[in-house]
Parts: sequence; structure tokens; C-alpha cells
Amino acid sequence: MKSEPATLVRRLLAWYRENRRDLPWRGAPDAYRVWVSEVMLQQTRVETVRPYYERFVQLFPDVAALAAAPWDDLFRLWAGLGYYRRARLLQDAARQLRDRNGGRFPENYDAIRALPGIGEYTAAAIASIAFDQPRAALDGNAYRVLARLADDRREIAKSAVKQSLGTTAQLLMDAVHTGERGDFTQALMELGATVCVPRAPRCEACPWVAACAGFAAGSAPDLPTKAPRRTSLRISLAVVIARCGDDLLLRQRPPEAAVMPGFWELPTVPSETFDKTHLASLRLEGVERIGTFGHAITTTNYTCQVYVAEAFGSPGNGYGWVARSQLGSLPLATIASKALRLALGEDSRTADPKRVPRL
Repeated sequence: MKSEPATLVRRLLAWYRENRRDLPWRGAPDAYRVWVSEVMLQQTRVETVRPYYERFVQLFPDVAALAAAPWDDLFRLWAGLGYYRRARLLQDAARQLRDRNGGRFPENYDAIRALPGIGEYTAAAIASIAFDQPRAALDGNAYRVLARLADDRREIAKSAVKQSLGTTAQLLMDAVHTGERGDFTQALMELGATVCVPRAPRCEACPWVAACAGFAAGSAPDLPTKAPRRTSLRISLAVVIARCGDDLLLRQRPPEAAVMPGFWELPTVPSETFDKTHLASLRLEGVERIGTFGHAITTTNYTCQVYVAEAFGSPGNGYGWVARSQLGSLPLATIASKALRLALGEDSRTADPKRVPRL
């Protein structure tokens, strides 16, 4: 660092208090709200999280309310936010707090870290923001700022690099006065989110520009150094909308499922085409492909072929008949939701309007 930690801290806090965004989870440092916001913000943009957070804390204002929430209510509220396992772990932690700690959030970092779904970053963020503990919290934004500050060109994902940048962050945190540690944690993240951004950093607006080795070397826009992207995996799926009168065939994923637990899905098979043997317990008539759509999850790209059919008989394999009028109240898996929208003619790019059946 070109400047003393205390000097950098003073400049950053002054900048933050002048420029920080008005976000609904800021203000009085309440551990529950800090926790919910930090979990929602994992791999999700602030603009996306804001309305979800506001609805969430309105319906579940404290640990007790979250612990007692019905699964369907919780997952329906989370639908569209992605990474659904976060919601399950939030409730698991809330129930643990209710049962073992009287619903109170622990102030000790190690006790916070031991809760389900809480990693080192989230525990440090809660400890510093809610309880003013001198714990440096490093998210992707903070790592980027520190890598540029030090002109560290090593691959950011390597543990030795993260440890080195973590040491720098802790030196800075140790220079923060009591009562300001939460602001420092948020200021470092805010700097990365609004000024020291990934592709075109606004160095002229940065309170650390005079001390930034990356800026001086001209390397800041290229940092941090990341590993080459993994090759995308491509998978074809056949999605079936099976109708029996006004009912549709769906099933609910179990609560312990690794992906989208508790959400409802249509029959989906890993295949480019669909044939009747995929739903052998039913008699299917008028099977017709109505369109296609794409769906991506991290490095996996799905191409989904959507079929409709009239179905007769008793479903098996966990599927059941669900009234069409109930769909609006169910948390639907994203692929199921996209398939149903296509069948309703709401995606004109992929559906043939002359062939789309109205559900």
C-alpha cells in the first residue's frame, strides 16, 4: 500500500458517507436484516434484490417468522431470485436460532459462522455491520478493489492470493475506529460496486486513486486476473405440458432436493425429442411440439423443446393433477414457468402463433 492504512480508511469512509446509495437494508444495524440482505446479494445484483428484500422482511420480519414460514410461502417469495438453496438454508438457520438461541442472533463470529448456509464472508459482514467487530469481509467487489490497489496480477481464485488480499483488508480494518467498522465493510463493497467496477473503473471518482498501484501501472481495468472460462455444457430437454380437462400434470420437488427444493415442475426428460414411453403410466393423445426456448444456469446451456398432449389415466412417479387456476399460487420451477408462458403464446420469438394452443 502506498498510503498508511489509517489514511486510506479515513478517505474511504469520507467518500462513503457522501456517496453511499440509499438501500433498504442500511440504517440501524439489525443482524437479521443484514443476514437476509447478504444472503440475497450472493451472486445477485442489488437492483434485483431490492424488491425481493422489501417483500421478504415485510412478510418475515424476524427470525421467529422466518422459522415458522410454510415452505410454499417461502419459495414462492424467492421465485425468480435464483440459487434457491439459499432460501432453504436461511430457514434452517432461523429454526436453529429459534430452537437453540431463543431467536436471538449470536454476536460471536464463530457462532455466526456455524449457522447453516453462512460462510466466512457472510459471517464477517454480519459481525462487522451488526456488531461492530473488527472482521474484514471480502466479497467479489472487495477482492477486485484490493487487487487493483496492490496491482496484484496473480490469479484471484488461488487461495494464496485471497489470503494475501485478506491480510491487506484486515490491516485496513484494524485501523478503523470503534463504531465505524460496519461503515467500513459497506464502504469497501460500495466502492467496488459503483466506482471500481469490473470493465470500466471510474478511477477519477475513487478516493483511493492516489494510492492505487493498479491505476499508476495502467493495469486496473484488467484486474483481477481470472482463470479461463470453462467450456459451456449444452443439454437438450423435452418438456411436456400434459392436460386432462382443466388440470395439468406437475410434481413438487422434495424439500431436500439440491436444486430448486419445493418448486413445482412439469415432466422433463433429457432428450431432444419426446415419446410416450416417458410417461408410460398415462395414455397420451395428440402429442405436438409447440416451440423451443433456451435456459442457462452458470456454465450449462439448456435447449428446451416444449410439447403438449392430452393425457388420460393415473399419473405416477410423484406427479399429480393440478388445476390450472392454482398455477398462480404455486412456486414454479423456471423451466416450467417458461414452458407455460410459451404455451400461452407469451413468447413470440420461439412459438408459432398458428399452432400455439391456449391453455
